[in-house]
Amino acid sequence: MVILRLFTALLVGLLLLKSAEALHEQAILEAIGKELAIPGWDLNSTDFCSWHSISCSSNSSMVERLNLSGFRLQGNLTLISELKALKWLDLSNNNFQGSIPSAFGNLSELQFLDLSFNMFGNSIPGELGKLKNLKALNLSNNLLAGSIPDELEGMENLHYFQVFTNKLSGFIPMWIGNLTNLRVFAAYENEFIGDIPVNLGLHSELLLLNLHSNKLEGTIPESLFAMEKLEFLILTNNKLTGLIPDSIVNCKGLSNIRIGNNKLIGGIPKAIGNISSLTYFEADNNTLSGEIVSGFAKCSNLTLLNLASNGFSGTIPPEFGELNNLQELIVPGNNLYGEIPTSVLRCKNLNKLDLSNNKFNGTIPGDICNTTKLQFLLLGQNSLRGDIPREIGYCVKLLELQMGSNYLTGSIPPEIGHMKNLQISLNLSHNHLHGQLPKDLGKLDKLVSLDVSNNQLSGNIPLELKGMLSLIEVNFSNNQFTGPIPVFAPFEKSLNSSFLGNKGLCGEPLSSDCGYGFEHNGYHHRGSYRIILAVVGTGLAIFIAVTVVVLLYMMREKQEKTTTEAGNTTDEICGKPVIIAGNVFDENLKQAIDFDAVVKAVRKDTNKISTGTFSNVYRADMPSGMILSVKSLKSMDKTIIHHQSKMIRELEKLSKLCHDNLTRPIGFAIYEEVVLLLHHYYPNGTLAQFLHESSQKPEYEPDWPTRLSIAIGVAEGLAFLHHVAIIHLDVSSGNVFLDSKFTPLVAEVEISRLLDPSRGTASISAVAGSFGYIPPEYAYTMQVTAPGNVYSYGVVLLEILTTRLPVDEAFGEGVDLVRWVHGASARGETPEQILDAKLSTVSFAWRKEMLATLKVALMCTDTIPAKRPRMKKVVEMLQEVTQS
Repeated sequence: MVILRLFTALLVGLLLLKSAEALHEQAILEAIGKELAIPGWDLNSTDFCSWHSISCSSNSSMVERLNLSGFRLQGNLTLISELKALKWLDLSNNNFQGSIPSAFGNLSELQFLDLSFNMFGNSIPGELGKLKNLKALNLSNNLLAGSIPDELEGMENLHYFQVFTNKLSGFIPMWIGNLTNLRVFAAYENEFIGDIPVNLGLHSELLLLNLHSNKLEGTIPESLFAMEKLEFLILTNNKLTGLIPDSIVNCKGLSNIRIGNNKLIGGIPKAIGNISSLTYFEADNNTLSGEIVSGFAKCSNLTLLNLASNGFSGTIPPEFGELNNLQELIVPGNNLYGEIPTSVLRCKNLNKLDLSNNKFNGTIPGDICNTTKLQFLLLGQNSLRGDIPREIGYCVKLLELQMGSNYLTGSIPPEIGHMKNLQISLNLSHNHLHGQLPKDLGKLDKLVSLDVSNNQLSGNIPLELKGMLSLIEVNFSNNQFTGPIPVFAPFEKSLNSSFLGNKGLCGEPLSSDCGYGFEHNGYHHRGSYRIILAVVGTGLAIFIAVTVVVLLYMMREKQEKTTTEAGNTTDEICGKPVIIAGNVFDENLKQAIDFDAVVKAVRKDTNKISTGTFSNVYRADMPSGMILSVKSLKSMDKTIIHHQSKMIRELEKLSKLCHDNLTRPIGFAIYEEVVLLLHHYYPNGTLAQFLHESSQKPEYEPDWPTRLSIAIGVAEGLAFLHHVAIIHLDVSSGNVFLDSKFTPLVAEVEISRLLDPSRGTASISAVAGSFGYIPPEYAYTMQVTAPGNVYSYGVVLLEILTTRLPVDEAFGEGVDLVRWVHGASARGETPEQILDAKLSTVSFAWRKEMLATLKVALMCTDTIPAKRPRMKKVVEMLQEVTQS
């Protein structure tokens, strides 16, 4: 009986203790909810274990998981450290500022801590070193400074250590090499100095090492390859010296080797073919030498080989023709010689062949376009001789053709006009070409840049060239052209240097007149109007002078009136911002756009429409009545400003990029190191708003045909981008705008051109994509790819089908929309249960089309990139859905 009473008392004590713990947890969570204003938390409910973002242990009311990722929260986080049973804490993708709370070091049970994509500053608190059970620490994409504290050495169970894209400095600590469980160490885009620790990888089965874009010196340590487990090695953009270690070939699972932009010397290990998994090899911009080893031909998965700007000599190994998966062979800026390797032209997936700035000789082979997927052919600055083969016209998918600075002879074959997709550039300059320009060049209506300078070309510049509607850059200089320059805006806007060196050439933009009475076939006729123009000019000058006086008087009156009025805005008090540069690409819109009004609009938060990965978007009302959508770029502004001329050229090119499902910039402005991109305003907002906001309104009527039409339009826009070799950096429903007829327009295209994502060194590659849309392989490759775009599009397609957000707490911990959909069968759910019932139950026809579209979405979101269809194929499959 006594024992029973003791047991009962003990049980009551435990229940009271458990109840006290629950009350304590509830009080803490209520305080956290009030401080951070967390959406979805019902602070009036006592069942906090059922709140969004919270998971409790099965045998108590203690919080074990807290996932607040992606809520754009801000505020004081210290109270979270009171949740003593916490094992999983995810605060990523928010707006937290200040120091990381040192009190987090008291969370002794913590195994997962993700604070990435915030604005945490100052140094990493050493108190985190007390987290002995921590397996994953992610502090990336913040504003952290100082060195990695030695106190973190206590985290001996760490598997994943990520601190990339911060302002960390000093040496990489030696103790990181002693973490026996370390699998991933990503510290790229910081300011680390000194050597890579010589013991890194020696005691752990390291899978990924990414240290690109630091200031590291010394050699690549042999220890990295000791365990032979390494899969990703990314060291680009440092100051590394010495040889590529021969032991690298022992890591047969290595898929990515990126060591470009360093000071490495010597040759490539001869046994490189032992790395059977090798997919990307980038060693450009080093001082490597010797011959290009034929062993690469054994790497059957090799997709990209970049050896540009080194000292390699010899020929391209003929064995490279066996690389069926090779897409890009990039070897410019070396001392390679011999004929153009015809074996490489047999690579059926070859997309880019860059042999420029070498010593290649011989003739251009007639079967240069045997590979059907070739889009970039760069042969400039070599010693190629003979004629340009007429078969060049078979290169129908070429986007860029560079043959300048060779010894080519003969005439320009008219078959070049058959390359209708030629868009980026056609450069035949600095050769020995003669004869007339073929009229068929005028058929290249997508071409942006044409350079035929420094040849012996003769005759008139054909009027047919006026069909080249996309031209921006032209150069006809130093030839033997005669006659008038055709009246054509791209010619008239060019510098006169683009036409100099042709003694018989006249007309604008040259200062030489074509004489009197010369008028036929659209050429200039100005001589007979000189007197009239002089009279008109004098009258116009008088008119302008009077107008200026009147305007100055009116401006002074307005200024005096303004200074006497109360309630000046902060912007006016602080002074008018200085506009450094600006332009409107459409002549018809120049009068309607006021740059001062644009800048004023973006300086007011009330005008903000949306916030994206790379920009904030504002509404700007012009005095003319026109409404603009203005994109203010984020942290990369200075990079763009320092290359202002390149930015302007890229924007002008994009303004001519015609497709019904792409937004185009109509202008730009730069003020105080801020870049503003001007677009038309779309009143129907974004696809994200259409799916997730309008669908919540009672008056909303579900319409599957409209959604399917939007899906096809987005797919067509992306397919076109891929066709012109542009990979989108941030495919998401928030970057798809809808016009008045709900036609979708993919936005943010210019970001992809202003910030080149094609290299592992590109700073933007660290943050490419929106949360929930980023493909799974990106975490390791840090490479923006076409298959990655397909995955992101697949997420958008799933949004359209389910009306669910890409990340939703209702899916469960660590489960996004893709995993939730793919896991339906495991949960015992049918495909019909995944679809938005408001749509799928309207009619059998709608449900049938939705199920067919779901199959496409599942293919797009396959975890294996190679299994995803190309965007062109996606368009075809969705069009079949509508036709059936």
